[in-house]
Amino acid sequence: MNSSQFRNSQFKLFCADIGYNAKKVLEISNNLDNNYQEWNEKKPDKKNGGFKKYKDGTLKIRTIRPSSKELKEIQRRIKDRILDQIKLPKQVHGGVKKRSNISNAKPHQGNKFQLTTDLQSFFPSIKHNMVYNTFLSFGYSNHYSHWITKLTTWKYELPQGTPTSTHIANLVFLETDFRIIEFCNRNNITYTRYIDDLTFSSPNCFKNLIDELLNIITINGFKISYRKTKYEGNQNITGIDVFNNYIDAPKRIIEKANEEVLNKKEFKPYSIYLENIRKTNSKKPAANNC
Repeated sequence: MNSSQFRNSQFKLFCADIGYNAKKVLEISNNLDNNYQEWNEKKPDKKNGGFKKYKDGTLKIRTIRPSSKELKEIQRRIKDRILDQIKLPKQVHGGVKKRSNISNAKPHQGNKFQLTTDLQSFFPSIKHNMVYNTFLSFGYSNHYSHWITKLTTWKYELPQGTPTSTHIANLVFLETDFRIIEFCNRNNITYTRYIDDLTFSSPNCFKNLIDELLNIITINGFKISYRKTKYEGNQNITGIDVFNNYIDAPKRIIEKANEEVLNKKEFKPYSIYLENIRKTNSKKPAANNC
């Protein structure tokens, strides 16, 4: 089989794997700009229910680029038939079935010392070559990796708002995850990640290890938001208040849940959310070592 035949066979294999007509995939891949939308929106602040601001009071903006039409369906199939088949470690909670911001916070319950930080511009920082190289590292051919990358990135980066972006971001960060997990296991530190929110905790003070820990992240090309990096106990972790013996929703969520009950509302999303948090308090925090 020559290189041209191999390229064609890999394209046909990719289309067969996602169950989509090859001619249609080729047509859409040549017309990506008409299969995306783009707008800016204010970044929500999970802690106070408002919007995030810079120190000078300027609102923080993020660019949303959701896919549409048939490209969105192709991406759904890529996620369901390819991406979901790649197992992620239990420390990764964002965008993973049966895991949530609640399961992300729970393992840190009872740990006196907690470090929280997040990654700056996580999705835009993941460039198309990083996606391509990630799939090569999983053993996909260069042609197969090309088609996944072409159909899941736009404007040379990972767009925020598509069915595939969160899972691909998880996969790109996976090498860094494993290095962090290895370091944390050696030092009795619990680690979880919810998309771009990273949390570390331990029953023992690990302040002397923070620089080394964060260096694992930055050395791999990711940027830390040092302004939002906090080392203290009983923090709010991915929207959940974490204490020594239990976890709970922030005050504003509890108030909204109480309003739903008082007003006898038929649909009670805050009450359901609060119940999902509090029912974990009958369980012990899960061990978080590999």
